[in-house]
Amino acid sequence: MRIDLPVLEGKFLRRYKRFFTDVELPDGSVVVAHCPNTGSLKTCLEEGRPAILRDTQDPERKLRHVFQSIRVGKTWVNVDTSLPNQATYEHVVAGQIPELKGYAEAKREVKYGVNSRIDLLLTGAKGERCWVEVKNTTYALDGAAAFPDAVTERGRKHLEELAAQVRLGDRAVQFFFVSRDDVARFRPAQEIDPAYAAALRVAAKAGVELLAYAHSVTPNSLEVARRLPIDLD
Repeated sequence: MRIDLPVLEGKFLRRYKRFFTDVELPDGSVVVAHCPNTGSLKTCLEEGRPAILRDTQDPERKLRHVFQSIRVGKTWVNVDTSLPNQATYEHVVAGQIPELKGYAEAKREVKYGVNSRIDLLLTGAKGERCWVEVKNTTYALDGAAAFPDAVTERGRKHLEELAAQVRLGDRAVQFFFVSRDDVARFRPAQEIDPAYAAALRVAAKAGVELLAYAHSVTPNSLEVARRLPIDLD
């Protein structure tokens, strides 16, 4: 997935009130940018790390710039939760996710469950359906990507709704979009949200398929890197 809007590189200073970030540009000026991520961004935010801002080019926005990614070591990490859904759609349509190939149609944001929208609904030529929920994953520890980075009741609700679709005879997939390429495996973040970790194991036993893919992140793109093994223990 290409990101066509112009970007600026600066130095991350701080995040505050959840949705605000201060980033210092090379000329010494400080830009207040929107942080499109409600999680904790644990292991990502450290003062002084290189950061990428996306210029929306919209002068009507309260905050014209969006905090898009931050560099951890040598690796860029995407923190913008609005990008993985579009990227996954593009990658699936292009046949870059082997486990999700072969469907005739792909639709985004389809209503289902209780006041929910599925990120991606795949429909086969004979009407078979696959419901795909995408979760942006930025948290990593000891070489493993982990989700979530904050307690998420909404995430548990999504797992229950996916399991309900399996009971109806459909296919359902929880897709972990790992927004970094410096990890070797994926696991639930038991230490942060044990209830979610337990719900993930229950969903897997109920037939919900779990996929985790690491992605190569640059200031201008998000590309599929490789599938990660999943450790539910």
